[in-house]
Amino acid sequence: MAPSRPDDDWSDSDEEELDQLETSVLLGVPDGQVDVDADMRDAAVSRIGGLPAILPSREPSFSSSHCKSCNQPMELLVQMWCPFQDSPMDRALYVWGCARTGCQGKEGSVRAWRGLRHNEKYAAKLAKKHQRQLERERAKAKAEEERLQAEAQKKAAGNPFSMSSMGGGGNSTHMFGLGTQIFGAPQATEQPPAKPEAQNPNDDDDDDEDTDDEAESDAASEESLLTAMASTTLNESPWQSAPSYPPFYLSTVSEYLPPPPKPRLPQGVKVEDLGDADKKDKDISWAKETYEDSLEVDHVFERFTKRVGYEGEQCVRYDLKGIPLPFASDKIFERLWPSPKQDPLPVTKSDFKVVHPQRRTYTPSAVPPCPICHSPRVFECQLMPNLINVLRPAWEAEGKKLTDEERRQAVQKALKNEDKNAKMGMDWGTAMIFSCERDCCLEEDGKDAKECWREEAVLIQWDV
Repeated sequence: MAPSRPDDDWSDSDEEELDQLETSVLLGVPDGQVDVDADMRDAAVSRIGGLPAILPSREPSFSSSHCKSCNQPMELLVQMWCPFQDSPMDRALYVWGCARTGCQGKEGSVRAWRGLRHNEKYAAKLAKKHQRQLERERAKAKAEEERLQAEAQKKAAGNPFSMSSMGGGGNSTHMFGLGTQIFGAPQATEQPPAKPEAQNPNDDDDDDEDTDDEAESDAASEESLLTAMASTTLNESPWQSAPSYPPFYLSTVSEYLPPPPKPRLPQGVKVEDLGDADKKDKDISWAKETYEDSLEVDHVFERFTKRVGYEGEQCVRYDLKGIPLPFASDKIFERLWPSPKQDPLPVTKSDFKVVHPQRRTYTPSAVPPCPICHSPRVFECQLMPNLINVLRPAWEAEGKKLTDEERRQAVQKALKNEDKNAKMGMDWGTAMIFSCERDCCLEEDGKDAKECWREEAVLIQWDV
């Protein structure tokens, strides 16, 4: 959790504002070892390590988990259940990583795939929900139209130039032949205005029905998931013999950060209270991912360690369509946060001018688009250094099988880079996963598919 703050940064009157601020980021933290076989076979159970529970019913090629550098199967790092909001597709994200010494720092040593499967019952529920929403919008538009008509009739009734205020009684509506059509028939009594919004007596029932449908859909989805997993539990499947780490549950918690320190004000000075909208903007000012264009100090790494320090157990940061947290100033940083264009510095005294520090801003267009539908890719999540700490005991356990002399020789070979296949662990700082914005699921001919298996882009900042 967030560390305590120095008391001298806050005044006594600020005690009510000490609450932490919730960000849009969800943090994945380890939550005990998975010891239930049904959970290992359920794609809806997020996990660290273990074997993958493949979501599509058609088992994908085992080569999906192979390192592009050594062409050897890799261990599953994380599997996350992460369907898009209001999508009829069940969705899981899989990330594999290579721990071999010779593959560190090379592209393709960490790979990410998304598995999609159409959920028929949830799709029907979404269609029903959409239909009810359309009916509510139509009822609201009709009520608004009736209200406007009632107001127009009320104004016409009090208008001395309207047909109802002229002589002739009931026959006055035919004085010019078109009176009834233009001004409307005269009203004997004033009608009350229509309600601003028509209240559907079944709205409450619809909400209850939504809840019931959701529970039914969840139960049906769980049952269908187990059915879909049946193909991956066969003994002859290569996925069952894949190398793996001990499995841990991956739980989700919200990220909370302390508000920025409020500077002390001179005695007698007051600050006017801001409106709610201004407060909201002020509260999230720390979340704007801009960086000074400075090479003197690695502010990027300092900011990374400070942000991560508020929840040191985080293994995954999930923020769909958000902004990744860069690890250091490297080529990936330069790519996602390019240096801004600025005027050259003056060379003569007469041309002296003040040059303000330039700010780098996140540029998601630097990530290649989806090769299937050509839509932009957006940031989805990133793996954090603590994930390596969680998995490290597995590498150390392999070392314990060796004698002291064998272990010494293995270390020497690794240091000399002689044994490139030795599993000495991963040394990246963070691995960022970017996914198709549309979450497309298309056949080769471009038609919608019921299920699919697609690889996504991974950008790695190495621990250098």
